[in-house]
Amino acid sequence: MTLTTHAVVGAALASSMPNYPLLGFAAAFASHFVLDAIPHWDYSLSSQKTDGVNHMNDDMRIDKSFVRDLARISLDMSCGIALALLFFTFHSPHLFWVPMVGAFGAVLPDALMFASWKWRHEPLTGLQRFHLWIHAKTRLGKPLLGISLQAAVIALVVIAFRYF
Repeated sequence: MTLTTHAVVGAALASSMPNYPLLGFAAAFASHFVLDAIPHWDYSLSSQKTDGVNHMNDDMRIDKSFVRDLARISLDMSCGIALALLFFTFHSPHLFWVPMVGAFGAVLPDALMFASWKWRHEPLTGLQRFHLWIHAKTRLGKPLLGISLQAAVIALVVIAFRYF
């Protein structure tokens, strides 16, 4: 899933329990793995080096392509934060930090994946092993279909958490 989808789902979870921010953070963190288990589309990162035999050996080159990837990732995350704030702070702007806790928790596993590529030690390697194990093996190859399905997930989550 894209960071936008993860961030909105995490924000929804945390916003549903504003009096328990640590529980909201934990639920958002766990939601990352639930969403990644669903077949989905992801954009590719040109700086990623993939080991076709053992994905625990994947890495990311820090070069010109990394800067482009970082811009793409930043845009994706910015969209997630903007949507999270739009959908979950409208009625309680003073609690804007609650959806941000959830958004951060929900995208943290991907940040830790990058960290595990650069620092191959526990607990990062164990978390990365779990992340790879739970991640859907079927990928949706068509961006339009993948983005549409993720937009539908966002819409369902927003409706469910805002109106029920």
